[in-house]
Amino acid sequence: MNAFLVPKKPDISRLVEAVRANTSEDTLSRFMPDSAWDVVAEYLSPEKIERGHVLIAQGALDRTLYFVESGILRVHRGHHNAELQLAVLGPGAVVGEGAFFSHVERSATVQATQPTVLWALTPRRFDKMSKAHPEAALALSMALGAVVSTRMLNVARKISIT
Repeated sequence: MNAFLVPKKPDISRLVEAVRANTSEDTLSRFMPDSAWDVVAEYLSPEKIERGHVLIAQGALDRTLYFVESGILRVHRGHHNAELQLAVLGPGAVVGEGAFFSHVERSATVQATQPTVLWALTPRRFDKMSKAHPEAALALSMALGAVVSTRMLNVARKISIT
């Protein structure tokens, strides 16, 4: 077989280390088995963005999911001149999970506050992974569901405490 025709699996070792090092309550490392990353890697594509780049625009219909390898992302909502910061996400975080599952427009804007390295998973690639590797797709889905649930519980706690 010609070596040039064999696709090389992306090296996501830095991403996996960032996920493992992330100590936030909503980290994927609490919910996703390490073994699933080998399969997921085949379906991710790397992206590098500069400070100030808007990764996700509030109201957009894109459903891409992003895993943060390095850098910082600011999540905020805004209308006209008012803006509310919702979160600051760093290495090992995931962003875009809401629209990825719900098929609705993006509920917030996500902007890089410094140069950031991300790994993107499109719905189309996730669909391919689901067909070829259903166990890994299920593991990722369950982990992302746990992240969404944890984030929702944290928001509810903050509201009830305030």
